[in-house]
Amino acid sequence: MYDYLIVGSGLFGSVFAHEAHKKGKKCLVIDKRAHAGGNVYCENIAGINVHWYGAHIFHTNDKGIWDYVNQFAVFNRYTNSPVANYKGELYNLPFNMNTFYQLWGVKTPEEAQAKIAEQISSLPFNQPKNLEEQALLLVGPDIYEKLIKHYTEKQWGMSAKELPAFIIKRLPVRFTFDNNYFNDKYQGIPEGGYNQIIDGLLKGIEVKLDTNFFDHRAYFEGLAKKVVYTGKIDEYYDHRFGALDYRGLRFEHQTLDQSNFQGNAVVNYTDAETPYTRIIEHKHFEFGQQDKTVITYEYPMMAGKDTEPYYPINNDQNTAVYNQYKALSQQEEKVIFGGRLAEYRYYDMHQVIASALKAVRDEFN
Repeated sequence: MYDYLIVGSGLFGSVFAHEAHKKGKKCLVIDKRAHAGGNVYCENIAGINVHWYGAHIFHTNDKGIWDYVNQFAVFNRYTNSPVANYKGELYNLPFNMNTFYQLWGVKTPEEAQAKIAEQISSLPFNQPKNLEEQALLLVGPDIYEKLIKHYTEKQWGMSAKELPAFIIKRLPVRFTFDNNYFNDKYQGIPEGGYNQIIDGLLKGIEVKLDTNFFDHRAYFEGLAKKVVYTGKIDEYYDHRFGALDYRGLRFEHQTLDQSNFQGNAVVNYTDAETPYTRIIEHKHFEFGQQDKTVITYEYPMMAGKDTEPYYPINNDQNTAVYNQYKALSQQEEKVIFGGRLAEYRYYDMHQVIASALKAVRDEFN
């Protein structure tokens, strides 16, 4: 008999298992994939740690969380500085003085602010009703058209007019020459990839891979006093209130017989015609000097029954459905729900870890 059955070996499940194991609890972690680590899993190809499920850049302002992950790996000084490609024109992200100079030739913060203010002043609204209006009020039509609209619509599969304004409210706009995408104090990539963090978290814990909870649900539930569930909450409840919507991604990995493909880890393609949203060149996350390189094209899509869900679509309809599932989950005495899929919210890595540590405190204190 186990104390905890943990369904899913991503960051939430692995952190919870690690902390419970430290407290002397007997845990079994199961995962339907052939590897542990969920979406932070890395595949080593030609000596390059490939972020198999898309770019994962660790960043946080929380020193406690930073110290926590540094138990398991040494982090490098990687700074996320993506580049946008709009029909062959290159722009720095996030929006900063470099971007404004590339767009308009302005050289001072005052000139840039005046240009944006001029563009915003001509808009026929001042209370945004959707993402498009929110973005226009933040940065004006030039930046919106070239760097936001088409990328966002590709990513979400719907018009920016149909998306809620809150998605883009925290859009970084800087009047300095600073290409660092994140404002967080701590940032980096674990030297040697993320697998060592998962291996460290799960050390000494029984793990079964290629094992789907729903194939033998009653059997697995009978193995432990409690279940920690990190999968889709609607699937746990057999979709009784309907299925929740998720955006998915299709990854196309290519190994190239050249040392440098694009000169940057992340290049976003912000036009409507290019079918993928970005190209990742993984060696640049760890400043690699290998003779070969590995790139990944990311194609957005709706997640279906047999495809991995990545991003919850938190519109009014899905939120109403999720709240019904959440109400059920709060009545459970022997199940702990956690992570992006079980909580139906977009989490960065540091937020998942914080959520898991809170679940541990709630459980053991």
